[in-house]
Amino acid sequence: MIQPRRAARGVAAGAVLACAAVVLAACTTSPAPTAAPTVTVTRPASPSVSASPGATTPSATPSTSTPAGPGPCPTRYLKLKLGLAQGAAGSVFQVIEFKNIGPSACTLYGYPGVSLAGGSPITQIGRPASENPTPPRKLVTLAPHAVANALLQVVEAGNYPPNKCHPKQASYLQIYPPNQTTPIYLAYSVTACASSVRILRVDVVRPGSGG
Repeated sequence: MIQPRRAARGVAAGAVLACAAVVLAACTTSPAPTAAPTVTVTRPASPSVSASPGATTPSATPSTSTPAGPGPCPTRYLKLKLGLAQGAAGSVFQVIEFKNIGPSACTLYGYPGVSLAGGSPITQIGRPASENPTPPRKLVTLAPHAVANALLQVVEAGNYPPNKCHPKQASYLQIYPPNQTTPIYLAYSVTACASSVRILRVDVVRPGSGG
């Protein structure tokens, strides 16, 4: 009975030694290196640089337009009067003067509207003046207190038979400055034709007094 126990102890001791050898081998053997994991680094976009508090952002240069010139002379800034008058061959040629009484320069272009008028209230008599095509239109710039003029031809109503002219006494010239809708009345006594006969003809406005 004693020998079998010794044999068992020997077997156990051998097993212990074998285990110790395995442990020793495990301690002395370096583990195989493993591959380092791939790390993806995402870098944020560089932040935009903000201007310092005192800095200003340049802007596009605005387009420069040519300043507008003086506008048309309104009726309220014009003073009209009759200038030189001359008679010839059954007509009277009457200068009409336009004076700028406004605070700034203004322009006159083309023809004034002219007709004869009378009565109370004042009403137009007959047809307005026709436009003389020569000389051509020209822009006239009037500085304050400057003067321009237009020449009006008034044909004598007596040149036409009464049944064609329908004569009627006029007391005023009704004058619309160029490109205006408010008239100015100047005292002017003459016989007008109340029919379709046209006895007035006007030239374009020109610089100066015309006298």
